[in-house]
Amino acid sequence: MTFLIGTRGSKLSLAQTNWVISELQKQNPASEFQIKTITTKGDTDTRALFTIDQRGIFEKEIDKAVADKQVDFAVHSMKDVPSDIPDSLIIASIPKRESSNDVIITKDGSNLRTIQSKSIIGTSSLRRAVQVSRVRPDVVVKPVRGNIETRINKVMDGKFDAIILAQAGISRLGSDVKHSVLSTKDFPPSPGQGALAIICRSDDDKTISMLKKIEDKKSRTEIEAEREISEYVESGCRFPVGALAIANSNMLKLTVTAYSVDGKKSITLEKTGDIENPKNLGQNLYPIVITSNMPGKIIIPEKKTPMRKIPTAPYFPLGLILGLKSGMRSWAGHGLNGLSLTLV
Repeated sequence: MTFLIGTRGSKLSLAQTNWVISELQKQNPASEFQIKTITTKGDTDTRALFTIDQRGIFEKEIDKAVADKQVDFAVHSMKDVPSDIPDSLIIASIPKRESSNDVIITKDGSNLRTIQSKSIIGTSSLRRAVQVSRVRPDVVVKPVRGNIETRINKVMDGKFDAIILAQAGISRLGSDVKHSVLSTKDFPPSPGQGALAIICRSDDDKTISMLKKIEDKKSRTEIEAEREISEYVESGCRFPVGALAIANSNMLKLTVTAYSVDGKKSITLEKTGDIENPKNLGQNLYPIVITSNMPGKIIIPEKKTPMRKIPTAPYFPLGLILGLKSGMRSWAGHGLNGLSLTLV
């Protein structure tokens, strides 16, 4: 039987999909797999990611192809998959997760602690920008778009002194670049970072059964807890929230860190729960967003009230609200004030 797989056309997406194919072929040697590349909004919209007021910009078109039976299943980076996928689709398999860490890539091998003051550091993620500004308020953070190779080349060409990327991406591509791993203490990742999501139709029992053969139970458990956070605030590249779950023995620990958009304030919450009920752990650890227009005040949503369904103000940082509504295209970290927003 031949299966058609939908994915983006970037080198990383193709590398991830080919890895999935190799794993599936080990379990299903009689099956054949073909790749269909699909262009998404995220591939064509060059704005800074956190200014695009739409979820699923890297997967919506591909998932539609799955739902419309144009392809049998899709391979995504988990952190790009919204929490509210249609009922007609299912995350059928989560293979073993790669590292959830971020890395800093420089031309001379400098790390975040040793890089020179006023260095220009590129990232497409508001979370990473805030985190950089907290560790090194003396550097300049600017948005950067493009695939991994394009971003790395911008460092090698001197357009940026450094960029921040997910370690899993450069690992899957086998990129031979100088980099330093950033700790999850200073850089808690986006929910699901480092994992792959394989999505198919929820009524396609045969495909689901095949995909389950490469599922990693530990990875599924950790990511289900982390993704419950996205029920309350769509994190990823748009909001400064990090979440990391670690499963050990029969227990699961979930740590969530939320930042004010200016980087001045943060709060970290930890909770340990039953490893057999990861979603419940995530549901009971409500994300907290500290608003820049209400200094020192912490907003905690009421139980089972997704933040995306709450009126915007004052639950989201004022600077971010202004940015999204005013077409913000650039930002930079400056001085002790952390993240500076520029409306253009």
